[in-house]
Amino acid sequence: MKKLLIYTLAIGLIGGLTSCKKWLDLKPQDGIVGNEFWNTKEQVDAAVVGIYSSMLGRALPEYFFIWGEGRTDMVAPGFRADQDEQDIVNLNVLPTNKFVDWRSFYQTINYCNTLLQLAPGVLSKDPTFTQTQLSRAMGEAYALRALMYFYLVRSFGDVPLKLDATLSDKDIVSLPKTGKEIVLDQIVSDLKKAEPALPLTYGSTATDKGRVTRFTANALLADVYLWMDKYAESAAECDKIINSGRFGLVRGQDFFSDIFVEGNSNESIFELQFDAQKLNPFFFMHTPQNRRWGAAIHLTEDVYGIDMVNTIPIDDYRGDYAAYRGTDFTIWKYVGNIGRVLRPFEQSYAHWIFYRYADILLMKAEAINQLDQPLEASRLVKTIRNRALAIELKVMDSTSKNSMATFILEERQREFAFEGKRWYDVLRNAKRNNYQQLNLLLDMASISIPPDRRQAAYNKLRDKNSHYFPIYFYELQTNKLLEQNPFYK
Repeated sequence: MKKLLIYTLAIGLIGGLTSCKKWLDLKPQDGIVGNEFWNTKEQVDAAVVGIYSSMLGRALPEYFFIWGEGRTDMVAPGFRADQDEQDIVNLNVLPTNKFVDWRSFYQTINYCNTLLQLAPGVLSKDPTFTQTQLSRAMGEAYALRALMYFYLVRSFGDVPLKLDATLSDKDIVSLPKTGKEIVLDQIVSDLKKAEPALPLTYGSTATDKGRVTRFTANALLADVYLWMDKYAESAAECDKIINSGRFGLVRGQDFFSDIFVEGNSNESIFELQFDAQKLNPFFFMHTPQNRRWGAAIHLTEDVYGIDMVNTIPIDDYRGDYAAYRGTDFTIWKYVGNIGRVLRPFEQSYAHWIFYRYADILLMKAEAINQLDQPLEASRLVKTIRNRALAIELKVMDSTSKNSMATFILEERQREFAFEGKRWYDVLRNAKRNNYQQLNLLLDMASISIPPDRRQAAYNKLRDKNSHYFPIYFYELQTNKLLEQNPFYK
């Protein structure tokens, strides 16, 4: 457990991370912590920046992708995939798999906890530091802590819930796992605290997209409520964003260039801000010469479709040369460039998008459909499909709640390909109503798993504990209060 919780607010770790975004230019020049650090408003601002910067390291962006896509029908392992990645694809994850090591998430959580614990004391030390500034900083910490715990609870189920800071060795304690329902309630509590404290805007586009705003809290709350089957609450959070009038859908022909090449589009709500000084890890994951992950070969025909009707065929703007490249099934969103060419390594700074406006519309569609409003849900889905020139693979039945639920899930598959959402989307739908739709997970495995391994995968998926990762072996060795996920004992 020491390895999990020992991280202090060593903001100096980001000293080498420079950025062209002005709001990221403020960062401490050394690793000063404790009483020597928490004296001025500038140091509080630097600590906030440190939280964001901790998310730009290699580990978290890789995990966001692998946890959300690796077990799905959207990807295929590349020739450079290692055994741990192959095991994730084949649903053969063991406690020794390096991709179930959650320490990077708890590191960011501890940065949040440290700010929440120590920043209030700066009010009495710096007369220029206002309550409004403190509230905003704490709002950002609450929201980012909630984001980290939401990834953990969806991926592991029960997890240790640490809400105070680990500042020194004396603060290191062993913690047992907390039930996932309690963790989810804490996430909601954090986001409700964050929402009124966060600004609607910071005054510039890059900052509004790269730093959590009130709308980020609304989007995350909508997602959490969907996971908790609280549909009216989810729809209400979506409406806060929709009714703000601050976001819109990028036009079809600009879908790839505006959202994934340029970044910070009108559609974006919150995304990690990579740039030329801080590259993302995706060049060495997705480019053909380094491929660890590629797109599944069935996407063209089965997911996006082929137009066999029109003389000049219609192509879904979200498919070939947007989500993936159909000639070799390269995952294109993070390595492609305008002009249908690959980005060179030094331009590997496509952002990682957590939420965009299309997600809000489709989350609301899912929520109100569960509230027996399939017709209204269909109208939101059509808005998404019309901007993309989506091909009609099947008829949308707006009179049936069950049919619309399936259609919305399939539309999310097309819209958010490789954006780290597919596993969570399918699991959320599968577990609804006491796993009434377990077949969704089995159907996905029938596509992603090699034939000789499918029966074993089916048997695993029928145990709901297998839907969550095992606890990493090192954490079990160092924290005797932790208990392994029952499936992996």
